[in-house]
Amino acid sequence: MNLKRLLRQIHYWLSLAVFLPAGIMFLAGIALMLKKEIDWIQPPTYRGVAEQQMPEISYQQILTAVQTEPQAQITQWSDIDRIDIRPSKGIAKVQAKSGWEIQIDTKTAKILSRAYRRSDWIESLHDGSYFADGVKLYIFLPTGILLLIMWGTGIYLFLLPRWRKKKKSKTV
Repeated sequence: MNLKRLLRQIHYWLSLAVFLPAGIMFLAGIALMLKKEIDWIQPPTYRGVAEQQMPEISYQQILTAVQTEPQAQITQWSDIDRIDIRPSKGIAKVQAKSGWEIQIDTKTAKILSRAYRRSDWIESLHDGSYFADGVKLYIFLPTGILLLIMWGTGIYLFLLPRWRKKKKSKTV
């Protein structure tokens, strides 16, 4: 079996092996690239009253403010996944474990925005961790490696006829 035929066979069978996980990775990756453009994926970032200043509200005021939003399902600190303080915008983004994001003005403690944040869920689809950690390591990681091999064989198969044509024209 010659090299060209072997590479075609490798390329052919690997494409079948990576079809589903690569499709999920590609679609989720496209969605992640558009997350700042589409509010449905990630809520837009608002601006507070006091931009470029140190936050004036306490953590307790932040917790009290987000507890007023029933859809976020925050009753205590353990219900909060993370808080992202943006002094340049005068806000604190509170991300609940329920998936909701509440944006609070860091001067007045007023709620500026409440929206469901889908970008974290889409990211977990993209890397395979949505399904299980084993899927991430034993299916999505090998898929990435196989795609790299397919890229290499595809480049070789693309350039091979051009190399041969160029070599043939030099001998004539």
